[in-house]
Amino acid sequence: MKKQQTGRLGEYLACRALKKKGYHIIERNYRCRYGEIDVVASKAGCLIFIEVRSRTGNSFGTAAESVTAVKRQHLVATAMDYLGSHDNLPDNWRVDFVSVSLDASGKQSPAIEIIENALG
Repeated sequence: MKKQQTGRLGEYLACRALKKKGYHIIERNYRCRYGEIDVVASKAGCLIFIEVRSRTGNSFGTAAESVTAVKRQHLVATAMDYLGSHDNLPDNWRVDFVSVSLDASGKQSPAIEIIENALG
């Protein structure tokens, strides 16, 4: 599976898992000059910016471990841009990570982990 295919599949599976957990998906792939946020969602009156990381193996660490300090800074800057450019948003917000571990063969069910308040 190619990297782009893995990423798209991972985001799809992450959104499906998030919806099952009560998240309301507002927007996908929000881009600005600071970077991109894969999913913007809400749950229980909180706005949630979600970084999805998909992997087909752990030879380079887990998906969640692949979020560097620089990526974290970009996520916060992008979240602040989103907050400044949209009206009527909840006062509370956080950043979650979703780790999607896929079987390279596609025969096994993916392992999906939602890490709430990942920067807090």
